[in-house]
Amino acid sequence: MPENTPVPGPDPHAGSRGADSVRPRDRRKPRRKWIAGTAAAAVVIAAGITVPLVLNNDDAEPADAANVETVVESPAPLPPAPEFTYYNQAGPPAGSPLNAVEPLALNVEASSTGTFLQEGLVGLSLEATDLADPALSGDNPEMVQSLSGLGKPLLRFGGNAVDRRFFWTSTGEPLPGNLKGDKAHPVRAVTPGDLERVATLLEAIDGTINLTVDLGHYDPARAADMAGHAARIFGDRLVGITVGNEPNGYPHNGVRDEGWTKDDYLTELKAYADAIYAAAPEVKIIGPGVYTQPWWEPFTKVDLPQEKIFSFHHYPLSVCDGKADPFGEPTLANLMAQRIHDHGDGYREAALEPANAAGLETWITEAGISACPGSNETTKTHASALWAADYALGGAQLGITRMSFHSSLITCTGGPPMSAICTGGEYLQPNGEVNERANFFGLSMVAEMAPGEFLKSAEEGGGLSHSYAVRHDDGSVSVIIINANNPETDAQMEVTLELPGRPLTAAMSQMTGPSYASEDGTLIDGQPAEPGPVAERLTLPGFEYGSPTQTFSLTAGTVTVLNFQLQP
Repeated sequence: MPENTPVPGPDPHAGSRGADSVRPRDRRKPRRKWIAGTAAAAVVIAAGITVPLVLNNDDAEPADAANVETVVESPAPLPPAPEFTYYNQAGPPAGSPLNAVEPLALNVEASSTGTFLQEGLVGLSLEATDLADPALSGDNPEMVQSLSGLGKPLLRFGGNAVDRRFFWTSTGEPLPGNLKGDKAHPVRAVTPGDLERVATLLEAIDGTINLTVDLGHYDPARAADMAGHAARIFGDRLVGITVGNEPNGYPHNGVRDEGWTKDDYLTELKAYADAIYAAAPEVKIIGPGVYTQPWWEPFTKVDLPQEKIFSFHHYPLSVCDGKADPFGEPTLANLMAQRIHDHGDGYREAALEPANAAGLETWITEAGISACPGSNETTKTHASALWAADYALGGAQLGITRMSFHSSLITCTGGPPMSAICTGGEYLQPNGEVNERANFFGLSMVAEMAPGEFLKSAEEGGGLSHSYAVRHDDGSVSVIIINANNPETDAQMEVTLELPGRPLTAAMSQMTGPSYASEDGTLIDGQPAEPGPVAERLTLPGFEYGSPTQTFSLTAGTVTVLNFQLQP
């Protein structure tokens, strides 16, 4: 992942953004028809008579209507409706032109898609050298509070640092002279003591960890030593180890010579995997962690002694100058367009194909809007929060089970602007504060949902909107509507929602922002904080108690999570 300075060589993420490399899906799915089990058919009973359930059967003798009794099962009576306190939704800004938005018709079925919203779906990707940062500690209340807003997050450590300026040692060796860094990105040694400190943070946030070992400097024995210590220190919280960061880029960015190939990677991967297996046989290998498609299938087929998890990186708007593909440039217009949603789904569906064929779980170990260095129109904006929520939910519904969004512990002032978190203080002088940017809150809306299975749904209309439905273990159903229409110019969207049951509650949480470009205006339920517990949330305005059909309005530029307890 690029940092503040560009990496030499050709565009390192060209393979992760080409919308033409995969076929985008048509968002307007035909509405599906469903029939509830109790209303699917009438039960026909007649004494001594069997009624044939065949249409247009001229040979069948007609039944005597006088002797036929039709019994329609009635739904169970509803319990008395409690008193509700309704959510006070923010309206559009005063004076907005209020362009009309096509109403949204959303039909949620009772049947599952076969995919799941997993616990720990959303996490952060950090540089491997950040393992040496004392801020990553369970004794740091600022860090604990911030990361806890992402549910039970996976912290992935890798990035460009791991193959360039990261040095693992368990014996106190001095830093080697062949590693190069700078003031903002110094060379750092990481020791077992650092892992023990990070373990206290994982305990405090109930999180997990994915480590990356240096492949830029070939040393399987050192990687195995790190794996052995990590397995001992983290236990089950260590979900896997990746060998190298974006090895497909090595021959282009100077990490390896120009003749280094995919076959060389697979040979060296096997050597690393064998060494790691000898030190920690229960630890999985996560890979290849690349941004070009030709490397995907070879990893899924390579024979390693331990279990594998398939991973890739994705930054969809990484045509930094826009010349090769103007739709791939990181602009607000490109980010807030149907095309970016369709491309994200299409690219991830293509990645899932070889993994599913091999029976492997699929993760995105590094993700973000753009790999272009420095600031652009999309960084730090409310639009990035809308994208983050949709990207996370869309990936999970497709079958991806973990996603780590690349971030940094450098100060907010002067640090990477795409990071979901950053630290307070002057440039490179952190003061102990941990701040969350807009995209963090988009991720938090997803991360704070209970796990469950995605339900099939069909939508029509809604302009630039995306919807998802999840059934949780307690039988409740969450409906998530991302109204990505322009909050400065578009009117509220009228929604007609068909539920697969009769709702007794309708708890609401909503992320808002005044404009696509606003940098400090993203809020959840009026506060810069994660959503509160479902039991403490207010009720959807206009909620019709017990009715499977709900009608309501949603403000543009919002992510709304509605949790319905359905009548058993």
